Amino acid sequence: MFILMGILFLLRLFYLQIIDNSYKLSADNIVLRNIREYPPRGCVYDRNNNLLIYNEAAYDIMVIPRQVKKLDTLAFCRLVGIDTAVFIAQLKKAKRYSYYKPSVFLKQVSKQDMGKIEEMLFMFDGFYSQTRTLRHYTHPIAGHLFGNIGEVSPSDMEHDLFYKAGDYIGKSGIERYYEKFLRGHSGLTVVEVDVHNRVKGSYMEGKFDTLAVPGKDLVLTIDLNLQEYGEQLMQNKKGSVVAIDPKTGEILALISSPAYDPNLLVGRERTKNYNLLLNDSIMPLMNRATMGTYPPGSTFKMVNALAALQENAITQNTYFSCQGKRTSPIKCTHDHVTPLKLDMAIQQSCNSYFWNTFNAILNNPRYGSSHKGYESWYRAVVSFGFGHGFNTDIPYEVDGNIPSKGYYDKAYNGRWNAMTVRSLSIGQGEILV
Repeated sequence: MFILMGILFLLRLFYLQIIDNSYKLSADNIVLRNIREYPPRGCVYDRNNNLLIYNEAAYDIMVIPRQVKKLDTLAFCRLVGIDTAVFIAQLKKAKRYSYYKPSVFLKQVSKQDMGKIEEMLFMFDGFYSQTRTLRHYTHPIAGHLFGNIGEVSPSDMEHDLFYKAGDYIGKSGIERYYEKFLRGHSGLTVVEVDVHNRVKGSYMEGKFDTLAVPGKDLVLTIDLNLQEYGEQLMQNKKGSVVAIDPKTGEILALISSPAYDPNLLVGRERTKNYNLLLNDSIMPLMNRATMGTYPPGSTFKMVNALAALQENAITQNTYFSCQGKRTSPIKCTHDHVTPLKLDMAIQQSCNSYFWNTFNAILNNPRYGSSHKGYESWYRAVVSFGFGHGFNTDIPYEVDGNIPSKGYYDKAYNGRWNAMTVRSLSIGQGEILV
């Protein structure tokens, strides 16, 4: 019995020492380094395959606190370009995270700076470099549309286990909306490191390595030349321009002004530049195309005309009179031929005609009251999509406003009629898009 147990013990020992490498790998951790291989994010192109966003090489300086010994702090600070206060704060932060696991000590170092640092970094135990990538925007345009990349927050990591501390994530714009499409999947490289923190080679010829999978490229409907031209026209102005292909609904250009260069929110200066933009009185970070709401004005007259035609309140040959600036209750901006029918009213943008059109809907005899007529008008208008988000791939879109019957009931204690809300007939009042 004892002989059999001895044989089994020897066989198990042989298996663990000769055949199974997992224990050897664990024992060798003191000379091994697991390097996470970050995938390059997908590139972004315009509708004509012009490159809009690509990646540039950058580096993080990593630290393993338990390996930091007999460090010449001043020499290290001079090498990486920081002061001792920053050094102390960053090392404390790394220790709070883990004494044994690597964490980012200094992030997003440019390839130019890293070339000088790398020559001397081996002299400082516990520190090494790790390759990353930074976004670069080929033109200083479309910052609101593209959005930006930032470091993941604790909340991001809680909601998606894909992320780890130090990872980057799309914070706004298409970078945020298409994050899972653009981000790719990270890989792992295990290397042997000598006592001077220098990489000696791959461990076991890469047996435990995995390749990073790059993110997928993205082609937008945006036209680079049109976007660039629109931003030039809007310089020193406040507002927005959206160009849409009426046949497909594709967005060809989306301009918000004041604008900013998206390259300002890349690299080590991101936080500083973001705070400057955030506190700027002209609010350049606000995407006025999706977050601003405005009265549509005369463009809304055609919506009222379509609603009236649908409700049989008017026909294409319905005539109304206009006395120009003498017209009441809404005067017209200029004199023109009168009476006039629908097509001429659109050409002249006649306020009087569209007030009468709106009034014809609300006081249509088929409804019995102007309040019921208003509810019919409301249903027709919201069926066009007004008052709701546009359902685009641009995050943080604000809904417009088409006031409901309940809104006016509350505002006027139920005592209101078409005359009370007449400004809606010409796209003013409480209407916002």
